[in-house]
Formats: sequence, structure tokens, C-alpha cells
Amino acid sequence: MPTDTRADGGGSVFARPLNWLETQSEAVYAYVLLVPAFLLLAVASADPFGAFVGLDNYVALLTGDTNFTQQFVSVSLSGSFPFVEFGAPFLQQAIFVTLAFAILSVLFETTIGFGQALVLDQDFYGRRWVRVAIIIPWAIPIVIQGMIFFLLFNPTIGFGTDFMQWLGVFGNNPLSSSSDSFLIVLVADIWKTTAFMALLILAGLQSIDRGLYDVAKVSGASPWQRFRHITLPLVAPALLVAMLFRTMDAMRIYGLIDATAGCETVPSLTCLVIIALNESRRWATASAVAFLTAVVISAFVVVYLAALRNSDGGVA
Repeated sequence: MPTDTRADGGGSVFARPLNWLETQSEAVYAYVLLVPAFLLLAVASADPFGAFVGLDNYVALLTGDTNFTQQFVSVSLSGSFPFVEFGAPFLQQAIFVTLAFAILSVLFETTIGFGQALVLDQDFYGRRWVRVAIIIPWAIPIVIQGMIFFLLFNPTIGFGTDFMQWLGVFGNNPLSSSSDSFLIVLVADIWKTTAFMALLILAGLQSIDRGLYDVAKVSGASPWQRFRHITLPLVAPALLVAMLFRTMDAMRIYGLIDATAGCETVPSLTCLVIIALNESRRWATASAVAFLTAVVISAFVVVYLAALRNSDGGVA
């Protein structure tokens, strides 16, 4: 006859901890389950394949230690960015590129995606084909997307460079300039990923009860008042979730940069990880940069979750 080991509490060494967990709240349960993952990540980040060195990798990385700087000598910007003077130069560049890219891309993609979602939420002839047209850029693989923009702005065969020069925006070879290449990568990402934002926001718009708009119209509310007091508050949770996913994805930008301009021209934090692994073979440094990237992303996640909690009235 099978015996219920949980009933007597003595059938397994894990019985008492498991019974204790079952009495805790969902929040405590979630934190306890995350502890092993954080411990493993911290140990691997300290020095995964060598002797334990504590926080030396992080200290050297943040203070610009010469021995660490030498492994990124191939990373040199040819453009001009308003860098903040602190820490190691290569880390400054990577942090600036990553944060600027994440903020600008999410800002433009959210604004344009919101506009597309508002249009697609209306009934008009050919709406199905418009949806397909919007989704097509999102379906293109990143490598092909990067090659499209690389060929478009190649000074010998692309026609994009001449047009941008006519506007007075780019130099003779934008793919060798950090500032020009940063703009190219930013536009390429906005072109591809705005559809993702539009679809998530559209799902939030279509979950709104249409009766609320009818009541507002009868009450004499203007289109702006209906948007301000009905659409925006009710779509806010879906909007924040979409921005959260896009921010985390933008902070990990690498493939599009590598296929378009190269990490030497637009070095993001993930680019530094790849350079440390593939070119310098510095596993510990790559792990430290990756952990710092995770910390920065976690800070953004905390901000979004706080905003999401407020938008749900403290329910989230």
C-alpha cells in the first residue's frame, strides 16, 4: 500500500521545508524559488573557470583598470557622443550606447505603435491587409534586416547615404561613424519592432468595453476627453507590459548592431560581452559585464512593475 510521506512529515528530508513553503504567501514562495538561481548566477559571475577573486572583476571594470582596458582596444568610437566622465572609457561608451538606444527606441516604438493600434482598432475597408503590411517587417530575421540597412547605407552601392547627405545628416561613410551608425541601427530597430508594440497595444484597446464610449458620447465628452479618461487609463497595463518587454529586449541589443555597423562602431554592453568572449577569451570579464547588464535591466523592470502596480490600483 502506498504511503503518503507528506502526511507524517518524516518520509523525506525535503518534507519539512516543503511543508513550511506551503504555509507561506505567494510572494515569499516566489522569492525562495529564485534564491538558487541568484546564487548560481553570483558564483558564475565571480569567476566561472578560474580561482575565486571576489569582486575584483567588477572593481577593475568600473574603475578602468589598465589590464582590463587592453582587452577592448579594438573598441574605439569614431563619432562623438556626450559621454559622462566616470569609470572606464569603454564601459562609458557601452552604457551610453545601450541606455540611449533603449530609451529612444522604446519611446519611438511606443508612440508610433500606439498610433498604429488606434488606426487598426477602427473599422475600415482593407483593415486585414493593413495589419499584414505592418507585421511584415517584424517577420524578417535580424541578420537579413541588418544586411538590408548595411547595403542601403553602403557608400558604394546604397542610395540611402546620398539622400541623407543631401539632408545634411550623414557624412561620407555613415557606417564608419559611431553617431551615424547609431542612428541607422535605431531606425532599423524602430522599423522592425514597432509592429510588436502595435499588436500588444491593440489587444489592450480591444479589451475595452465599447459601451463606455457610447456613454461618454451621450454625456458630451470630446474625442480627446474619451481618450484621456477612458482609452489611456484602461490600456495602460497592456502598454506598460509591452514597454517592459521592449526595454528588456533593447537593453540586450547585439545582432542588429553586428549585422549593420559592427560592435567596434556601436559598442553596446552585450557587444562587450561578445568581444571579451570571442576576441579576448576573458570569461570572467564577460561574466562581470553580463551581470552588470542584468543589474541595469533589473532596475528598469522594478520601475515598470511599480508603474504597473499603480496603474492596476495596487493589484499587480
